[in-house]
Amino acid sequence: MSTIRKMPIGVQSFEDLRSKNFIYIDKTEFIWKLVDSSKVHFLSRPRRFGKSLLLSTLKAYFLGQKELFKGLAIEKLEETEKAKREIWQKYPVFYLDFNAESYMDIKSLEAVLNTHLSLWEKEYGTETAETTFPSRFAGLIRRAYEKTGKQVVVLIDEYDKPLLQTMWKDEALNETYRTILKGFFGVIKSADQYLRFAFLTGVTKFSKVSIFSDLNNLRDLSLLSDYSAICGISQEELEAGFEPEIKSLAEKNDINYEEALTNLKQRYDGYLFARKGKPMYNPFSLISVFASGEFSSYWFATGTPTFLVEYLKKAYYNIPDLDGNVKMNEAGLESYRADAVNPLPILFQSGYLTIKDYDKEFELYRLGFPNDEVRYGFLHNLLPAYTSIPYDKTGFSVMEFTKAVREGNVDLFMEKMKGIISGIPYDNLTEKDLALREQNYQTAVYLIFALMNQFVHTEVYCATGRADCIVELKDKVYIFEFKLTSNANAEDALKQIKEKNYADKYSGSGKQIILIGASFDEEKRTIKDWKII
Repeated sequence: MSTIRKMPIGVQSFEDLRSKNFIYIDKTEFIWKLVDSSKVHFLSRPRRFGKSLLLSTLKAYFLGQKELFKGLAIEKLEETEKAKREIWQKYPVFYLDFNAESYMDIKSLEAVLNTHLSLWEKEYGTETAETTFPSRFAGLIRRAYEKTGKQVVVLIDEYDKPLLQTMWKDEALNETYRTILKGFFGVIKSADQYLRFAFLTGVTKFSKVSIFSDLNNLRDLSLLSDYSAICGISQEELEAGFEPEIKSLAEKNDINYEEALTNLKQRYDGYLFARKGKPMYNPFSLISVFASGEFSSYWFATGTPTFLVEYLKKAYYNIPDLDGNVKMNEAGLESYRADAVNPLPILFQSGYLTIKDYDKEFELYRLGFPNDEVRYGFLHNLLPAYTSIPYDKTGFSVMEFTKAVREGNVDLFMEKMKGIISGIPYDNLTEKDLALREQNYQTAVYLIFALMNQFVHTEVYCATGRADCIVELKDKVYIFEFKLTSNANAEDALKQIKEKNYADKYSGSGKQIILIGASFDEEKRTIKDWKII
């Protein structure tokens, strides 16, 4: 069996990673491009996507730790600058990490800022007039420059964690945090003459009307094609850097090398952060699957999108659109807060949706789930919100539906579907909200068939008042038509299947074609009847 090298699960320190021989995918060419091209930068990426390691790498570079970069791209690139400037210079670095705290009260944020400032003040001193966080920070930057003769480097990791933790829970505290952070980060602009380089990371970009309104010198890298691969792992990096691990993974799962690559791509690839960027693999999921030798859900399991599910439901969003039919302009992608009217920007920024393509003429991005890990993880989280199925029973319920259709027991399948429809919560919708009630029924049907696609090939088409679903097995094709309006019957549903010629594409396949028409009883709020031919 192939030897597995050390996977850096949870390792965010570049120094530890390099000195303790963990595997490292070389991203230092991006750093070299950045350090002399502009001064103040921002990068938004989903959680566990390598932002902290990127900042740690920048820290090592600006501390002049040349030995850590031996054999990496930046080592040779620095040598090319030797005639122009002094290379591997050491600068004073202020590294502020917001990751380690839970921000449920004002004291939490104050403690994080005070701890970092106090630590730096031990080295660079303080002045009695500096009584606020911004004045202390500005004084530190100036004194660090005066003491060392070198401009200062400021690195801020996960700047938005206090804001994300309070955004949907305590609006007053969130507003207080925004005010504090706006003043604190504003120092980066006012101290420009003392600044060599600054880099801020986060999940969201709180737009220029909020946190960064004073930072008009900020360069946002988040949607730039040239930096789309700065975090994550590309297909080329995967195949060049992880060949032994892919071979071992294939052996452990009784598949060949190409099948292992296909499975990895389907489950963990697909994150696109720019119009012309490279699709990227989730690095946390990749190193986790190589460490365990098992295909599973890794990134998704580290955080559940409960509040996002709630917001989608409150907004009555058309759930089928999430799988590749969300359209937004660039301003929408960068929108700085989620609300019940439009929860989509935060879904993109958090990594649950990604760019699928870009319409240059209309300047619109099309978004969808990046891969199967996110797709089925998110749909599993949605199912309890739209049906009576509890979260811990979703996998079992999908298995029951799949087994029923594999065994040809359509009546059992429809009885189970009837039970799910009957248990749909109605959210106090009135008779005037019939279209929204129909949408809830449609969503429940869609989720069952979409989740079954993990095990059998399914297609789901949703339109006003109906859902068309196809299940294709080795020897059979089931075509379902669910009429969700109150004035239709099962015969109408079957007539629809025939008029739309859904069966034509399978007529030469040699497979048995089974048509199922179902109608809905609005008064009883359940499936009224169904017919099979």
